Amino acid sequence: MNRSTILVVFTFLLFSVSGIQAQVKNTEQNIEAVKKRVTKTVDKWHEAAAEADFKDYFDLMTNDAVFIGTDATENWNLPEFKKFAKPYFDAGKAWSFTPVERNIYVHENLRVAWFDELLDTHMGLCRGSGIVVKENSKWKIHHYVLSIAIPNENVDEITKMKQEFDKDLTQKLKNN
Repeated sequence: MNRSTILVVFTFLLFSVSGIQAQVKNTEQNIEAVKKRVTKTVDKWHEAAAEADFKDYFDLMTNDAVFIGTDATENWNLPEFKKFAKPYFDAGKAWSFTPVERNIYVHENLRVAWFDELLDTHMGLCRGSGIVVKENSKWKIHHYVLSIAIPNENVDEITKMKQEFDKDLTQKLKNN
């Protein structure tokens, strides 16, 4: 190789490495921006429920969203969840979940994120986890799971309390 070829290759490599470093920094900034948007979306979603704003609440969910509630039978697609929730919203107050802690994780494509949160609710502490996706430049809830947080020292007691229900539901589901 002659000197000019080596110089061209070296210059190309130098700019490539500089570009990669700029992309990494930009990605870190973008990830933080996504986390802020996701936080805002999930907070608005919880606020809409507390204010019984049916339209705003469900506008923050994708059309193919899934909501899984605390009861083992509560695994709803969006139309089913709307049907379940409508009477609560119509009564003027659906539910009030206040985040105490939240962790957000962002996919490298910056269009999908997932989170877990600890919530202060009328049921005590609950754990929520969800997936949010960017649709038409808006972040929306695509999948949400709500669980009641049970201290480990109370698990035996709770297990006994729900033993019959679990047995009956398990049998019913196995027969379907």
